[in-house]
Amino acid sequence: MPCIVPKARGSLNAAAGRVCRRPRKKHSQGPIPGRFDNRPMPTVAVIEDDRPTSDQLAGWIKAARPELTVHQWFDRDSAEAALARERYDLVVLDIELGRERHAGVAIINTINKLHQGTPVLVVSAMPAAIYRSIMKALDAWDYLQKTTFDEAEFVETFLDILRSARSQRGAEPVAAVDDELSLDPLWQRSPTWRGQRINLPLTAQRILAVLVQHKGQTVSYEDLFEVVKSGRNRDNVRKHVSAIRDAFRDLDPSFDAIENVPMRGFRWSRP
Repeated sequence: MPCIVPKARGSLNAAAGRVCRRPRKKHSQGPIPGRFDNRPMPTVAVIEDDRPTSDQLAGWIKAARPELTVHQWFDRDSAEAALARERYDLVVLDIELGRERHAGVAIINTINKLHQGTPVLVVSAMPAAIYRSIMKALDAWDYLQKTTFDEAEFVETFLDILRSARSQRGAEPVAAVDDELSLDPLWQRSPTWRGQRINLPLTAQRILAVLVQHKGQTVSYEDLFEVVKSGRNRDNVRKHVSAIRDAFRDLDPSFDAIENVPMRGFRWSRP
């Protein structure tokens, strides 16, 4: 049975007699003043008010990348104070902290005001169907809904963001792929269409990038499976493509650049 991150306190699969996390390791509960000055090792923050869940996420991170320093924060005030003095390589963030239902939104706004480009992975019990687009609009890099993912998916998403963020630093500016569309899904810069931002999750951005890179050519379902992290089937790819079309049509009702090639895949038809 896969480990699933629960929201409720003390409910780590207790009914099954199984604590759903690796053997507990010691993690930093925050930086010791002066100790981590000029630290070369990457540092990440886990901002989660439920301590067992925080420990589980931190444990997964340390198991996957033991060299990382993990700071755990449990409320908005301590998290914002840490962000003001520490430049994190990645922040894992819950939306609801204690009695503050949307504390995570305020923290993302704080991160954006610092202009450090810190990537944010939101892990929340809030329904993804509603909150994923909201978090993406706030420049969060990805969104995972609690109870719907296991350790493998969390680690894959976390490491994917970490690698992309590292590669983004010092990267050359990305040219527009045509006169109207600009996107850079590898580095997670928000795509734009005719100067307006397109609200797309990471997987949809990558599907779009593959289509545009092969404009005029049919991209098979099998090729698109390579950029889909989970649900590698035709129905799921069609849902992502439908979401891409809807996002473009929100800005341009006449958008028709993505063609369906029956039984084969899709094609970006713009020259």
